[in-house]
Amino acid sequence: MPLGSVLIVDDESMILLDVENSLREAGFEVIAVLKGLEAIATFDREPERVAALLTDIRLGEGPTGWDVARHLRGANPTMPVIYMSGDGADDWPSGVPNSLMITKPFVMPQIITGLATLLNTQGVD
Repeated sequence: MPLGSVLIVDDESMILLDVENSLREAGFEVIAVLKGLEAIATFDREPERVAALLTDIRLGEGPTGWDVARHLRGANPTMPVIYMSGDGADDWPSGVPNSLMITKPFVMPQIITGLATLLNTQGVD
């Protein structure tokens, strides 16, 4: 993915590893982190490196997925955002506009299709 990397945030290491490996196999560059603070710090170091955000909502201590998405969107208003959650879908109106919610458990084609769709429509009115 020459445009940049997909930043994945999930506090469950097995899910994070599974999603990371699947996206790499699909041809995406990936940055995988376990915590919201780590995601924000990673983005702030090299914001131009991140092309999309894929985040769980509940990330344990610190910022939630909602917080991470708002932070990234503050710097890049058209950043593609996909939320993954088993229990946060009801709160999706709290999410950033023009984002997707994919409920756990999911199958990887849902994530890959969602990312491709958001990346292809980024900046298109």
